Amino acid sequence: MRNLLKTMAKKHWPEASYEMKAAMNNPESVPAFRERLLSLGLEKSADMLDPYHGSLFNYTAFPRQYWRRLRTTNMLERINLELKRRTRKVSAFPGEQSLLRLTVSILMDISKE
Repeated sequence: MRNLLKTMAKKHWPEASYEMKAAMNNPESVPAFRERLLSLGLEKSADMLDPYHGSLFNYTAFPRQYWRRLRTTNMLERINLELKRRTRKVSAFPGEQSLLRLTVSILMDISKE
């Protein structure tokens, strides 16, 4: 959604974000949302939906209780921030293997949690 909003002027953000949320709740309304973007003259935004349309609703293959977590990249972003935070403390690694060991141990800790 953020990437889509970056392709348009800020004056279109409120309306586009509202319609995008509605389209994310109903896969059949995505083509109508694309047509709406085209009618507003936002061809770049409308074209952005085409390559990702098939993968936008992959999370629906899982039970409904997991949809919210799978639909966003929050967990992945949190893992990346944790890796960055921990590797900055070390700052210089003697070799690639030491970096790999630290990364794997961090990911194992996160997996246990």
